[in-house]
Amino acid sequence: MNKTIDLTLKVWRQKGAKDKGRFETYEARAISTDMSFLEMLDVVNEGLTLAGKDPIAFDHDCREGICGMCGCVVSGRPHGPEKATTLCQLHMRHFETGDTIAIEPFRARAFKVIRDLAVDRSALDHIIQAGGYISVSTGAAPDASAILVPQENAELAMDAAQCIGCGACVAACPNASAMLFTSAKVSQFALLPQGRPEAEKRVWSMVRAMDAAGFGNCTNETECEVECPKEVSISNIARMNREYLKSGFFAKSS
Repeated sequence: MNKTIDLTLKVWRQKGAKDKGRFETYEARAISTDMSFLEMLDVVNEGLTLAGKDPIAFDHDCREGICGMCGCVVSGRPHGPEKATTLCQLHMRHFETGDTIAIEPFRARAFKVIRDLAVDRSALDHIIQAGGYISVSTGAAPDASAILVPQENAELAMDAAQCIGCGACVAACPNASAMLFTSAKVSQFALLPQGRPEAEKRVWSMVRAMDAAGFGNCTNETECEVECPKEVSISNIARMNREYLKSGFFAKSS
């Protein structure tokens, strides 16, 4: 039998980055516990639209926990209360009828509010762009065993590559640091032989882009690792710091 719950939502509404925002209260009635959090917002928006009011703006795309587009802070937790779960994968069965849920955007100086819960996370794209490319030969695909990669390195690189760039680490960090995100992108190449030729230039450029975007510094609070929906490890930050120290010698000699 389908279970439904009634909720009170306190949603952050803001027309733009330069406008003053505020919380507005909405009642979400008869919400199916089989719905995802985003589907619940869809139902609320349908009611607002029928009432002639502006719907709540929020980011979303694949709704399968893959693209990294969705994300907001749910009662103080980026992506909500469930571990290793994106907002689109968060289901309403994790809430109880009568709950009051506060919903607000990811907050960081580098994440400008577009509208309501939607923020501009292009600063993360700029960090990736600063990393450039890897030098590989074009043509037919090489044999699988042509480049030997230790199994441990391959697994660590794959773990780092799981980062979807959602920005939850930034939202969770008291310093609004993007070091978990940046270190994951550095590590997925630095651990593999294909990424070594440009390794020093890559980490140097990416860290400089991160600082220029206005992100804070890491002070080992570890909230980023706890809230990351893909459970990216902060050990990547230590690896990035080592790579960055080595890149300093490269920068001085170039």
